[in-house]
Amino acid sequence: MDEEFLPWQNREDSPLKDGFGGEEDRKEEMGQELSVAGHGCSSERVSSWGSLPDVCLRHVFRFLTDRNRRNADLVCYHWHNVMRSPSLWRSRFFHFNGQLSKYRQSESSSAVAYVRSLGVYLEQLEVCVCPPRRSLVARRLEQAINVLFSELTRVNAPLKSLSLMRLGLDEPSWTLELRNSLVECLILFLRRGASRLTSVCLSGMRISMNQGLEVLSVLAHSQRCHYPRCSSLDLRGFFSGELKVHHNSEVPRILRYLQGLTDLSLSYSCLSDELLMAFQHRKRGWRDLTYLQTFSLHCTLNEPHEQVVCGCSWATLASSCPGLKVKLTVDQIIDTDRLAGILLPEIPLTEYSMTAFYSPDQNWSTLPLLCCMLPRYRHSLQNLCLDLSNCNESMDEELLELVKVCEHLEQLRIWAFLEISTVQRLLHNRLTKNSSLNKIRVRVYSINEETKEQEDQLKELLSSYLHLPPELDFFAKVSSFV
Repeated sequence: MDEEFLPWQNREDSPLKDGFGGEEDRKEEMGQELSVAGHGCSSERVSSWGSLPDVCLRHVFRFLTDRNRRNADLVCYHWHNVMRSPSLWRSRFFHFNGQLSKYRQSESSSAVAYVRSLGVYLEQLEVCVCPPRRSLVARRLEQAINVLFSELTRVNAPLKSLSLMRLGLDEPSWTLELRNSLVECLILFLRRGASRLTSVCLSGMRISMNQGLEVLSVLAHSQRCHYPRCSSLDLRGFFSGELKVHHNSEVPRILRYLQGLTDLSLSYSCLSDELLMAFQHRKRGWRDLTYLQTFSLHCTLNEPHEQVVCGCSWATLASSCPGLKVKLTVDQIIDTDRLAGILLPEIPLTEYSMTAFYSPDQNWSTLPLLCCMLPRYRHSLQNLCLDLSNCNESMDEELLELVKVCEHLEQLRIWAFLEISTVQRLLHNRLTKNSSLNKIRVRVYSINEETKEQEDQLKELLSSYLHLPPELDFFAKVSSFV
C-alpha cells in the first residue's frame, strides 16, 4: 500500500481543482493534520495515513470542508482516487443571499460549479434563500436559481431529495417578472428531473394560489408514472400567508394523486375536511399500499386558522391510516376558543409545540391548555415543547400533573416562568419511574436581569442528582426574560 502513496500535485483532472467555496472551514485541525501529509511522503505520519483502507478514508473525508478536501485530493494517487468516490458528494447544502463579495466566491457560483463538476453524484440538495429586500438582489437570486436548475437538468443529477426554502415570493422585491421566471424554472425542472425525487421541501415559498397549484400539479403528474414515488412533502408556508387555502378544493384533489406520501407537512391554512378525506380514500395497488404516517401542521397567528374541521374527519383518517402520527406547531395563538377548535380530541396527536408570548394585560391563561386540552392526548402524546411568558400566572402544579398523566411522554422542553423546585420534582418523578421522560429540557425564566441567586438555588437542588441514567438527556438553566 505504501508504494502507491505517491505525490499527486499539479493535476488537471481533479474535480476539486477550481473549488466551490461556500463552506466555513470549521475543522481546521483535521485539515492541518491532512495537509502535513502532502509535504513529506516518506515520513512515518504519511505512511500511517497512506495505509488506511478506503472505507476509513471516505469516513474521514466526509467531515472535511471544501478547502481541506482540495488539499487532501492533492496528496497522492490513492487519496485522489478515494476522493472521487460518489458517496462523498451525494449531499449538499447552499445558502443563497444574493450578495457579492470582492474576497470570496458567491454561494450561488459555488453551487453552480459544484453541480457542473459533481452533479452526476448529487442525490440530496438543500438550498436556503435569504429573502431579498431589494429588486437587484432578487434578480441575482433569480438568475442563480435558474442556472442551478438548468445545470441539474443538463447533468441529469440523480436527485432523490430537493429542498428550496424561504424564497418568500410575496415580498415586494420580487417583481412579477422575477416571480414568473422562478416558478417557470421550477416547473420545468420538475417536469424533466423529478422522476427520482422521494423527498421535496418547498417551505417558505409564499407563492400565489394559481402558481402554487400549477407547481403541485406538475409534481403530482411527474410522480404518476414512476416508482419509487415521492414519500415526503413539506409545504409549510408554500402558499402566500393571507390565502385561505382551505377554501380551494383543487389542493386536496392534487395531493390525492401523490399516492406514495407517508410524510406531509402543511400550513394549518390548508387544512379542511376535504383534505383529510383525500388521504382516507387513496388508490391501492400491489406497489402503492402506503399510508400517511406523519402529518405535521404549522399554525401561526399571521395565517388563516379559524376554519372549522370536523372531529369525525380526523377520526376516519386515523382509522384508515394505522399508526398515524400528527405533529402540531402553534405560534402565538392565545385565544382559548380558537385553540379548542384546533385541538380536537379525535386527533392522534404525538407532538405538540407552542410559542406564546403575551403581556399581562392580555386576558389569556395557560391553564385550560394544560388542564383540559392536552390531557385528552394522554394516550398518544410523546413530545411536548412549550415556550410561554406566564409571568403573572403559576403553572407548576398543572405542568407536573400533565407530565404524570401522559403515559407515553418521552420528551419535554419547557421554557417558562417556573419555580426552581419544579425542575427538581420533574427529575425526581423521572428517576422514581413516575414518568416515562427520557429527555428533559427546562429553561426557567426570570424577570430579574441578575439570576445568580436562582442559578445557585438550582445548582444546590440538583447537586444530589450527579449520576443520572445514561438514557436520560437532562438540561436545566435559569435565563433572564427579555
